[in-house]
Amino acid sequence: MTRFNRSNNLTGWIVFAIALITYSLTVERTASFWDCGEFIACAFKLQVPHPPGAPFFLLIGRIFSLFAFGDLSNVAYWINMVSVMSSAFTILFLFWTITLLARKLISKTEEELTQGDIVLLLGSGIVGALAYTWSDSFWFSAVEAEVYGMSSFFTAIVIWAVFKWEKVEDPAAENRWLIFIAYLVGLSIGVHLLNLVTIPALALVYYFKKYPKGNVFGGILAFVGGLVILGIINSGIIPGLPSVAGKFEIFFVNSLGLPYKSGVIFFIIIFIGSLIWGIRYSHKKANVLLNTGLLSLAFVLIGYASYLMVLVRAEYNPPINENNPNDVLSFVSYLKREQYGSRPLLYGPSFVSRPVSQKRGAPMYRKQDGKYAIYDYRPEYEYEPGSSMLLPRMYSTQSGHPQLYQQMTGLAEGQKPNMAHNLSFMFSYQIGHMYWRYFLWNFVGRESDEEGAGNMLPWDVAKKYPAPIANNKAHDNYFMLPFILGLFGLVIVYFRQKRDLLVLGLLFVLTGVALVVYLNSPPTEPRERDYIYVGSFYIFCIWIGFGVIAIADAISKFVQSATTRAGVATGICLVVPVIMGVKGWDNHNRDHRYHSVDFAKNLLNSCAPNAILFTGGDNDTFPLWYVQEVEGFRTDVRVCNLSLLGTDWYIDQMKRKTYLSEALPISLDKSNYAFGKNDIVPFYEIPSVKDGINLKEYMGLVKQENKAIQVPLTSGDMTSILPSSVLFLPVNAEAVKKMNIIKSDLLPFVSDSISWTIGKGDLYKSDLIMLDIIATNDWKRPIYFSSTLGGSSYLNLKEYMQLEGYAYRLLPVKVPGASDGYVNADVMYNNLMTKMFWRDLDNPKTYYDNTYLGSPVATARIAFLRLAGQLIADGRKEEAKKAIDKSLATMPDKSIPYDQFSANFIGPLFDLGESKRALEIAETMATRSDEVLTWAKENGTTKRRDSNVYLYIMQIIVQECREAKQEAVAKKYEALFQKHLAAFNMYGNTGQQ
Repeated sequence: MTRFNRSNNLTGWIVFAIALITYSLTVERTASFWDCGEFIACAFKLQVPHPPGAPFFLLIGRIFSLFAFGDLSNVAYWINMVSVMSSAFTILFLFWTITLLARKLISKTEEELTQGDIVLLLGSGIVGALAYTWSDSFWFSAVEAEVYGMSSFFTAIVIWAVFKWEKVEDPAAENRWLIFIAYLVGLSIGVHLLNLVTIPALALVYYFKKYPKGNVFGGILAFVGGLVILGIINSGIIPGLPSVAGKFEIFFVNSLGLPYKSGVIFFIIIFIGSLIWGIRYSHKKANVLLNTGLLSLAFVLIGYASYLMVLVRAEYNPPINENNPNDVLSFVSYLKREQYGSRPLLYGPSFVSRPVSQKRGAPMYRKQDGKYAIYDYRPEYEYEPGSSMLLPRMYSTQSGHPQLYQQMTGLAEGQKPNMAHNLSFMFSYQIGHMYWRYFLWNFVGRESDEEGAGNMLPWDVAKKYPAPIANNKAHDNYFMLPFILGLFGLVIVYFRQKRDLLVLGLLFVLTGVALVVYLNSPPTEPRERDYIYVGSFYIFCIWIGFGVIAIADAISKFVQSATTRAGVATGICLVVPVIMGVKGWDNHNRDHRYHSVDFAKNLLNSCAPNAILFTGGDNDTFPLWYVQEVEGFRTDVRVCNLSLLGTDWYIDQMKRKTYLSEALPISLDKSNYAFGKNDIVPFYEIPSVKDGINLKEYMGLVKQENKAIQVPLTSGDMTSILPSSVLFLPVNAEAVKKMNIIKSDLLPFVSDSISWTIGKGDLYKSDLIMLDIIATNDWKRPIYFSSTLGGSSYLNLKEYMQLEGYAYRLLPVKVPGASDGYVNADVMYNNLMTKMFWRDLDNPKTYYDNTYLGSPVATARIAFLRLAGQLIADGRKEEAKKAIDKSLATMPDKSIPYDQFSANFIGPLFDLGESKRALEIAETMATRSDEVLTWAKENGTTKRRDSNVYLYIMQIIVQECREAKQEAVAKKYEALFQKHLAAFNMYGNTGQQ
């Protein structure tokens, strides 16, 4: 082993250790929000997460979970460590890739390298690898149980392996490297498909090695060949092979009358037999290219075989079994992510296009009486002639999206976008806002972690920012140094290794802008998506590493000694990653952050025993799955996700007992809610029942598929309708009173039925199932609705709902005027004061980003406000004071800054005689609002949402002070409020952005 190899290996492991220590110290100790809770729960018990799954990630996660040694509260930490280890190994292979490529820039063999060369190469690797270690987006994914850390590892090791293969001279050895790369690609399929986009660029490495004197035409052919390989894997292997197996299965079962799985088994035998025969034949004929190709295919399939876990576990039907892919046909649907729909890429409709007809597409099968029966067809829509366009970027018709398209491009209502509008949206929003902004976050600076936050440029350091931005932990200015150093590296590789620049440039584009075009983002996303593009940031960090060589060249006239020059250049350039690490530490350190799990426990503890809890999106549900599946917390509560309740497989799961929760009371049969059946229940008023229909009788008619409440669809199928805007449900009043579920002062309001106006809108399948549960349950089990749900999810039943914490309980009693539900102060006080968890919410050193400061904190503060208000109304001022004290102590301004809900504490504090505290909060919030609004106006960076929030805060402060007869301070704040109101032109100008 040469001196360089020894130094290279040792330094690589040192850099690995630095990354490992960084991520280990900043890793989240429990399940973070978004997909992490689901992945941890599925890894712990090997369950089936959302499509297309990540089986290899789950298998590794399961192994790591064993290090918890039975301590269930430590399981999440150890599965998070999968990302920590994967990310640290990513840094290791990035270091080795940089030194491998940098040697080509120096153009010396290992034996010819001097001490100065070695220092320069190692310095390049250290700077580039540490820049990526501490880059914003990669660091974010490295400390949580998401797939992107492991996906980056496979990208890193594949790129390293390809350049390592390029150096191998022995033909037999180089073919083994190709087979190894194929195996890595196959394994990566079981983590995330992002790794595949590197294949076309890496095909150029193959071409340049095999054809050293290659030309442009050959390079283009090689790139196209890489695209073909990508297409074969992405379409021909991943969904393609199971699709063919599905056709065999249908033929063998339906036509030959053989048992289930016989067709799949036959296909596997034929396919594997053919592959083995092909490999033996190529070996016998000494056809190296064919042999290597077939072996590579075999190893891709061996890696891809991790997906067998999905089929095996779905067959056992675990509690989390999304899409239930327990046979080859549903497995194909799972792999293709069909439940999420598709986005047009090269040609398709725009958001103003209207479908004029619907055709039957591919048939959908389900098992029935020993056969596969067609139960529906996938719809294929045809649009009016001339309404489709090339490269459709503005296509989404989801709620609010058309209006956003119009605001962003200046389109009038109903106006069809032309190519200029299309490209404007693509460059300004999709590439500019959803990629370039993220790129600058990583290598230039980031204004804050507020959603939609912009960048910080070097000269912004002189700007005076308001406290909420200046004190934001993600307020990071890198003074553009990483970006500039990367440009230096880009220039030097251009002059010294144009072929490597072409390969790296294509990798940068494919994992960046090309991915933006392929994903075709809608005009708004639930959260920032920077973690998708870390592949392109990875490539840029290679150029940052090359920047050390550029700096060494630049100072060569001033420093004669090569070793000294290399050391000086490395020392100067090390400032860049160090700045990134120091600036980024506080907004990536997730130590002491537990509230995602505590929020889930608080929501569950808001429910009575054996409850049914309706929840909404990912952050309402995945943490609940985690605490129930992993920590075994409150498994008596059945969590029912409304986002999934419109799918037949999920309804089937709700009809089964899980842990301590009995099956949900659903009366409808599978035929009533199968895919395509009653997906939308349109409103058609029937005169005979327009004044109201009995909900139980209505559900009976739906179950019977009674023609009296059905209308035909354009496809010819029949669907149920909602025949009345008014529903009523009979109540056994005496039985309900004996259940002791209604507080005594409300017992007089209990009647023989409840009646409400559900409205004249169409129902979705999830609404229909909710109504069925309510009707069938007959008040036997407590039914709760999470307070985080959107307004339409409450089915206009809020007047019959009792707030008991973070959830509303549906009860057969109506409090007049309680449009937002009524508060059971006794139950809610007990829940909030004795059953809730608030770990480290009062710790100012703990980092809470927008996800935590949004719904979880808002839910808690609103709950305390509602409770305090009710206690004051009931004359229970001492308890009200304790509740407010608890809220302000657990969520103080120093750690959880006051928000618009906090302003509403001022009034209750005045009511309780706590005028000093009320005025302190008012002064703090008014000063902050004044500062932010003044800064926004002066800098022309006003956003209507932000300015409206701070104006609302000031308005509440004025109102509360005036009602408390605090005229002097009310006048002071009124003057500030009016000044900003006029400045923001809010007297009717609602178009401000």
